[in-house]
Amino acid sequence: MMSSDSSVKPKPSVDVKDFLSAVASKRQPSPTRTLIPLMKIPGMLSLGTGVPNPACFPFTAMSFTLTSGETVALTPEELSESLQYSATPGVPALLEQLRELQLRDHTPGYDASELSISVSTGSQDALAKAFGMLINPGDTVLVENPTYSGALAILRPLGANLVGVDVDSEGLVPSSLAAALAKLPTSGAQKPRVLYTIVTGQNPAGVSTTAARKAEVYALAQQHNLCILEDDPYWNLAFGRDKAPPAGQEASYAPPVSTSYLSLDTDGRVLRFDSFSKVLSSGMRLGFVTGPKPWVEQLNLSTQALSIHPSGVPQVLAARLLKTWGAAGWAKHVRATKLFYHRRRDVLLEIMERHFAGLNVSYDTPDAGMFVWIKVRGLGSDAKTLIEDKAVKEKVLLLPGEAFLVDPAAQAAAKPDELYVRACFSIATDEEMDEAIRRFAGLLRKETEAKNAAK
Repeated sequence: MMSSDSSVKPKPSVDVKDFLSAVASKRQPSPTRTLIPLMKIPGMLSLGTGVPNPACFPFTAMSFTLTSGETVALTPEELSESLQYSATPGVPALLEQLRELQLRDHTPGYDASELSISVSTGSQDALAKAFGMLINPGDTVLVENPTYSGALAILRPLGANLVGVDVDSEGLVPSSLAAALAKLPTSGAQKPRVLYTIVTGQNPAGVSTTAARKAEVYALAQQHNLCILEDDPYWNLAFGRDKAPPAGQEASYAPPVSTSYLSLDTDGRVLRFDSFSKVLSSGMRLGFVTGPKPWVEQLNLSTQALSIHPSGVPQVLAARLLKTWGAAGWAKHVRATKLFYHRRRDVLLEIMERHFAGLNVSYDTPDAGMFVWIKVRGLGSDAKTLIEDKAVKEKVLLLPGEAFLVDPAAQAAAKPDELYVRACFSIATDEEMDEAIRRFAGLLRKETEAKNAAK
């Protein structure tokens, strides 16, 4: 982690205007949104905003109880703020907490006073707005292959030309990125301007990009003037490849901590996307994007136009929780969450090793997140039929690799005898994981025997 001292750090030099899509370049600040901060000026009398009267709200108190048994009640001021329209970037109390959190973990390489944060309705919301802000139809976008299916769901309708970059056990492969860039135009509309990457516990591959590789990738981004969209919802689920400590030895638990693209960023070319979904609650729908002020302010214009601002209630709840915990309490919760998923990972790997014995199956050990990316050879490339038809009949739910591949047809042509499956270890019990993998392994054996018999 870097020092938060910004006295000797440069100002961001990359101009967001050079990256904006045609739609984003036309966005203007909302005239009503600009009034919201002015309403808080002492003595200000407002007849200008369409803010509902809180006297009509049927809520008088709100509290929540933590797993520790502690009950936290919102103050009248917090309750009022949670129920009313608020500023587009987020509730000030939460933004303050998030800034402290980001400067602890991801202090940028530029003047920290130029750093800005905006809360979103989950990180998916921020990703969608960022893609729309940066991409025109036909634009070339660099993405990992495989990559998050939710990102593909946004990018394909935008008409983006997706170029895949390889991923291995150490994350994004810099040489693959360099090779892709060497084949692409260096000017004009087809010149790539955006790299989308999932850096920790990559979904679906389960691997994290090493610090050394991040430095290589950032250097390539500088050389080719790329914007890096750093999607990192599993940052707080990084546990490494070693086995978790057994029960009773939790005090020795010291999961690794890596660096981020944001902390490497000296130019102002990184937008970082975080989420509370994996560590607080997925239903709260709280994410946040961090980056240089001009970039985040431009994204806020999209929020003003599309959703006005994220929900106030979960923002205030999260702000109060982080304040109640403090930095030490947050770190304790994150550590416990990492250990939980670390142990779930270990259980699934042991089960897979046992049931997959003798099968032509391989996988990397996940070092973060909640997924294992399974490669099956010898059964063709059609994972969709295998998983959505045959495995479902065996009452096993998995996800076929096609959902995460940049170009499934090209992948099948290049590797006609290899298919991919994503397994998740987050919620199933030990017994359920064991039975699910037993059934899936049995299906693979049956399919292998049928194929061998047909030769």
